[in-house]
Amino acid sequence: MNGITLHLNSAVRSERIDAVSSFVGSDASGSFGIQPGRARLMTILDYGLSRFCTAHGDWVYLACPGAVLDFADNQLTVSTRRYLCDGDYQRISALLAGQLAEEETALKSVKDNLQQLEQELFRRLRNLDRWPA
Repeated sequence: MNGITLHLNSAVRSERIDAVSSFVGSDASGSFGIQPGRARLMTILDYGLSRFCTAHGDWVYLACPGAVLDFADNQLTVSTRRYLCDGDYQRISALLAGQLAEEETALKSVKDNLQQLEQELFRRLRNLDRWPA
């Protein structure tokens, strides 16, 4: 087997990494690993770090706020809103704790505001039904 071709896709960029010898990630069921020749797999990666090993034996860390992972025929596709890659564990951990955590907090705030707006809209619609024609 020649290895895995990793396709990283985000909203603003894509990259292809050839000759990946293994990938380690985690989903709702726990940690898992992928090596060349594995059976098809689709899952949702948790918020946090995954890692993959290049043909040279170097580990590269992948930080993302959750992602869809699809593996078939030695093609591994990771699709996410945003991702960061780095070979330095300390640096990528700091970026995950800082940059991505801030983005997730901001996104949660937007989601909360949308939920409040939706609730207010439904409340007003219910009140419209009570008005006489």
